[in-house]
Order: sequence, then structure tokens, then C-alpha cells
Amino acid sequence: MNRSKRRTGRRHPLATAALLALGLVFTGGAYAAFSTTTAQAEPSPTSQETIEEGGKLFQANCATCHGLDAQGTNDGPSLIGVGAAAVDFQVGTGRMPMQMQGPQAEQKPVQFTDEQVKQLSYYVASLGPGPDIPADSLVNGGGDAANGAELFRINCAMCHNVAGAGGALTEGKFAPPLTDVSGVHIYEAMVTGPQNMPVFNDLNISPEDKRDIITYLQYVQDNRSPGGFELGSLGPVAEGLFIWIFGLGAIVAITVWITAKSN
Repeated sequence: MNRSKRRTGRRHPLATAALLALGLVFTGGAYAAFSTTTAQAEPSPTSQETIEEGGKLFQANCATCHGLDAQGTNDGPSLIGVGAAAVDFQVGTGRMPMQMQGPQAEQKPVQFTDEQVKQLSYYVASLGPGPDIPADSLVNGGGDAANGAELFRINCAMCHNVAGAGGALTEGKFAPPLTDVSGVHIYEAMVTGPQNMPVFNDLNISPEDKRDIITYLQYVQDNRSPGGFELGSLGPVAEGLFIWIFGLGAIVAITVWITAKSN
């Protein structure tokens, strides 16, 4: 004799625990898959994969002048020991690869993506120790602008102008303007000394003082001349010449006009 089972609507005592365990399994699996995907998409800057990709880019774009092993040739210096900062500056500002031989490499549109620039940088860094790409805390403009202004006037203004407007040097060379230059590239230029620029290592100018100089330059970029037209920020000589030519010329013209009218 079969008896019909009466449904009571009650759950089994282990049902809650089973659902909880199942949820944990799915959550853990999804997290592991996401972490694996992220790790694959964003490899470490110093990973072997990054260095190998940088080596391929170097062989295709740089080895002609710098040699297959970056040992240098008659057309380009050795890059062993220059560090990641030098490559990040030269390639990240478009100065390298050079468009043509000249007194110095001029800035031009960048030929590589940001990722490729980093790959090239860390490949060269793997060949020998050298200055690394600076941390964000040193280039974000959070320093002392007043101290940076004093340091800039003492160490940099004789070439770059007190307002960072740049200036001419000898034999067709020049100190480029520092307007619209990122803090990273300014810091890298100080520690690597590109072109005719001297190297300011941490014994000459501390990392904190470099941060203050960057802060001053960013302040100058963000706060234009309060006196009006700045005449390229070329200093009192250019401003005095402007007043002499146009101001004195205007006075002479007005004098001639008054004399002609009275006659």
C-alpha cells in the first residue's frame, strides 16, 4: 500500500550550507580568472616578456646606429648603463630615433606608443644599471615652488632662461623651452643630462629639490605673466629693446605729428 508523501515546504538542514559553499566556489573561481586575465594584460615592467618585446623593438629601430647589442657604433653611442630614464626621455619626447644628423636631436612627434616606450626603456635598463624612471611622487608638482625657483635660477636659468623659455647655445645648439614639458621628462633630463645638459645626480641636487624645481616650472606654466604680453619671456633685454624701438618710435611720431599740425 503506497502512501502519498506529504509536502511540508521545509528545507533540508544542509541546504543553506550547500548554497553558501556553491557561492564561495563560483566567487573564488571568478576572482581567480579575473586576476589571471589582469596579470596577463598588464605584465610587470621588468618582466621577461616586457624585456623581450623591448629587445625586438630595439633590433628593428635602434640597432642600426647603436649596435645589435647596444654597444654603440660610429653613428651612435653605447646605451649600456644609461638606464631606463634616458631611453624614456629620448624616445618619449620624439628625439629618438633621430630624423637626421645635426648638432643635437630635436623634439618631434613620438614614434611609439607609451607601452612600447616603456618596453624599450626596460630592455636597455636590463643591459646595465642606470637611472630609473622617477616615481610619481617626485614629478607631480607637490613640492616647494619658492625653493624650486631659487634652485632653477642658480643651476638652470643661464641656459633655459629664468622663465624656462629656452635660449641659444654655441655651434647651432640650443637649450629647449621647458613650457609644456611633463614633470617626468624634466626629472629624467636632470638625472641623465641629454644633449649639452650637465647631469644633476642626487649628490648635486637631491630628489626632493628636483621635485621643487618641477613644481616651480609647473607654476610658471600655469600662471602666465601678470603684466600682460610677456614678449616670449626673453627677459629685460628683449623688453627694453621693444620699448626702445616701439615706445621711442611712437614718441617721435607724435612729436612730428604735433609739429606738422602746428605749422
